[in-house]
Amino acid sequence: MDGRMLARLVVVIVAAVAITAADHRAREEISAGTLPSPPVTEAPRSDPLRETLRRCQQMGESTTRDPQCLAAWDENRRRFLSPAARN
Repeated sequence: MDGRMLARLVVVIVAAVAITAADHRAREEISAGTLPSPPVTEAPRSDPLRETLRRCQQMGESTTRDPQCLAAWDENRRRFLSPAARN
């Protein structure tokens, strides 16, 4: 191995160690600066459609014959696929 090859190898090793140390230090700074999120103080809004969908989910196979569940699924598809809701 000649001198140039050895020098290049040393430079690559030093660069790799420097990058690893900088990354480790940056991660420490990020984790030290991260604060836990504040607790949620307001109560979640009640969505009748969501409650109906949960009830239908628990009903099992009989859901396919329940008119309320079929209507809830139609409304859910309409909300999800509505072009007006997309931005």
